[in-house]
Amino acid sequence: MTSTQKLNIPSDRVERLHYIKRMFPQATGEDLSNSWAGGRSQALSKLHSIDAPSYARNRNFINGAVTHLSPYLRYGCLSLNETFAAVKAKFGLVGENLLMQLAWRDFWRQVWYANGDAIFSEMEAPKVGIDYAPLNDFVKQGNTGLPCMDAFVDELLTTGYMHNHARMWFASYVVHHLKTDWRDAADWFESKLLDGDFASNHLSWQWVASTFSSKPYYFNKENLGRYTGEKYCTGCTAKCPFDTDYETLKERLFTQAPASQAKQYLITPPLTRPPSGHTAVAV
Repeated sequence: MTSTQKLNIPSDRVERLHYIKRMFPQATGEDLSNSWAGGRSQALSKLHSIDAPSYARNRNFINGAVTHLSPYLRYGCLSLNETFAAVKAKFGLVGENLLMQLAWRDFWRQVWYANGDAIFSEMEAPKVGIDYAPLNDFVKQGNTGLPCMDAFVDELLTTGYMHNHARMWFASYVVHHLKTDWRDAADWFESKLLDGDFASNHLSWQWVASTFSSKPYYFNKENLGRYTGEKYCTGCTAKCPFDTDYETLKERLFTQAPASQAKQYLITPPLTRPPSGHTAVAV
């Protein structure tokens, strides 16, 4: 391309993405993903195609019938109230499982409204000993050596999305196995999410860390294998840190005494109130 040649960039988003990829084949990142189409009409299409019975049966499976509504809720293409009302009207009690997840989203938002910047600090003292190491670059690059975790990070970096169960596994691995500062990890994770919002993201990391829950969240290989269909475990040659029973994991991960008080952080710039339209957890 010469210095005087003009770019004729299409106005349609999908066509524009194809054009940019053709002109700049070296370009990568979630901004170039065409897995998602935004806007109100697409949001309503997603809402009307929800299969609540299937969601209730298999939402915890990595290939389960999740709704993918979270980006549309995040950016205000759908309101939480209209989503709740639509699911309730269409499915009634059959939609209870999905309605409960939407209620969780609202709960995180209400906690943010009530506590403001406090959600960026530990809401409660941790129930187990946790550490505060910075998030390692090998995690950010998806080079942990564990096929499951590296695949989760690759999906996040490529698409800006990660299944909710995978988010829990990943957060648990980072906080409890790698002893990473949950806040450092939450900040990085938030910056990569297409559906990221401060309420759901930071409070979910606190839930895993046990600074906003009654106990830490952790998992073993059996749990991961069950909900991924052994997708990452079959043929894996890595030394698996999750391959044991829960009691052994508990003794291995949580050997320190709980902290006497919560670690506090200063947030710059401060957030005085949550922006409208923010909700929480990926559904």
